[in-house]
Amino acid sequence: MAQVTLRLEAELAEQLKRVSAEAGLSVNRYASAVLRAAVDPDHEGDEAGRLRARLARAGVLVAGMPTVDEPPGGDVVDAARRRAGSGRPLSDLVAEARR
Repeated sequence: MAQVTLRLEAELAEQLKRVSAEAGLSVNRYASAVLRAAVDPDHEGDEAGRLRARLARAGVLVAGMPTVDEPPGGDVVDAARRRAGSGRPLSDLVAEARR
């Protein structure tokens, strides 16, 4: 998992703390959900949908990202199929770590 440091205006930071507390989530978990909804069109749900609409109105929603209606092209799928299963099995890595 990666860490990202953000510089926010004090008022925005306070709003983020308040809204995340109202949602019953940590600031980290709430901010992660907001960012995921902003960049992942497959992240569906009523709250995510409302958030995506607000981000679109604010002009900060990433446009041109593939949606559920736009599956990846055949070349992308073919390349993924070729790579699938080419790595080390997880069971081998677990057994190796236990030694």
